[in-house]
Amino acid sequence: MTTLARDGGQKVRDNPFPRRRTMGDAEKQAAHDVIDSDDLSTFLGGPGPYFWGGERVQAFEKAWAERFGYRFAVSVNSWTSGLYAALGATGLGPGDEVLCTPYSMSATATTILLWGAIPVFGDVDPRTFNLDPSKLEALITPRTRAIMVAHIFGLPADMEGIAAVAKKHGLRVIEDGAQSPLATYRGRCVGGLVDLGGFSLNYHKHVHTGEGGVIVTDDEDLAKRCALIRNHGENVAETIGVTDGVNVLGHNLRLTELQAAIGLAQLARVEGYVTRRQQLAAHFAQRLAQFPFLRAPHVPDGSTHAYYVYPVLFDEQVFGAPRRAFVEAVNAELPTPEIPEQTVFSEGYVKPLYWNELYQRRRALGRGNFPFDLAPAGWPRYARGECPVVERLHTSEMLVSSLVREPLDEADLDDVIRAIDKVASALAR
Repeated sequence: MTTLARDGGQKVRDNPFPRRRTMGDAEKQAAHDVIDSDDLSTFLGGPGPYFWGGERVQAFEKAWAERFGYRFAVSVNSWTSGLYAALGATGLGPGDEVLCTPYSMSATATTILLWGAIPVFGDVDPRTFNLDPSKLEALITPRTRAIMVAHIFGLPADMEGIAAVAKKHGLRVIEDGAQSPLATYRGRCVGGLVDLGGFSLNYHKHVHTGEGGVIVTDDEDLAKRCALIRNHGENVAETIGVTDGVNVLGHNLRLTELQAAIGLAQLARVEGYVTRRQQLAAHFAQRLAQFPFLRAPHVPDGSTHAYYVYPVLFDEQVFGAPRRAFVEAVNAELPTPEIPEQTVFSEGYVKPLYWNELYQRRRALGRGNFPFDLAPAGWPRYARGECPVVERLHTSEMLVSSLVREPLDEADLDDVIRAIDKVASALAR
């Protein structure tokens, strides 16, 4: 009888999974050229050509827009800044409400609060883990202004359904595509399929500049408004034709020339990265099919998945033991992670955002209860049980693996399969 590593037996694998290397000769040369130029940033917060940034920033934005199929791209210093700018460009303000998913990184919702608006959380589809359009109608009030969509894990949300709800009620749609570069819906890259949205360039994303983000849209007015919020727009608005004064109070949310140069080099890699992850994901799904207690990701017809991470559904009733016991036993059979990207399986993704103290106390900005005090008493509802699918995913069903990525190969994933099989066989005995 084979003894589990958890109980003192030999591991399935001892050597660490390979680390990801993202900076190569092209990035090094690009950075060297910027340093030689001495122009690390050439933005100016006033009228004129440098309001739009320097040569490399503008080249990067142009290349990104062309590759992703949108008319305009606006770079920012983080994707949190990008979400903030995109929301502001829609005219969002105090007391407005934005429908959004509770199953995403916290900034998907907190950027709404930064405009004095209020997140209203809707449940997700149990197969895609994205915002469920059928749950949105019941949440709409006269104060609803927009829908914030997160394409979670790299899979597009049901944009046709969400767009239909938005059109019916006159709502804007912002896409948080932080995890989904080159993920496609009905043949188009996500990001600005309805109004606007974009992507993260944070260091652990598919392609990155350390920190950064890119907003995309086909709407020239929205692009200008994002640029105003990015760069002290109060000094520039009239000169570029934005005269209504709505949310033109700007910030310094600018990408540097150094980051843009690295971003141009990274952009050349994005297709290869996504394609390789799709190949590894297909192999992993085929091997996981032998285990009735695990379910590989569902990818609806007409969509492609970018696999920022690899989500797996776990059925503890079929397995016969809790999720934690499974995760601990499988992880014990494989190398201890040296960095997060070497994690075999983690339990869940993020807890439902409305469980956070911020929403339970209804206190975000200042010493009072702003902006929650602008909503009717008891609304929105942030009670447990509000989004049962998300809560079930968090507490018992969701597994997330960081291993479906370059430079891993199929043999690395086969070691994970061997570990799962060993644990499942031990339980059966």
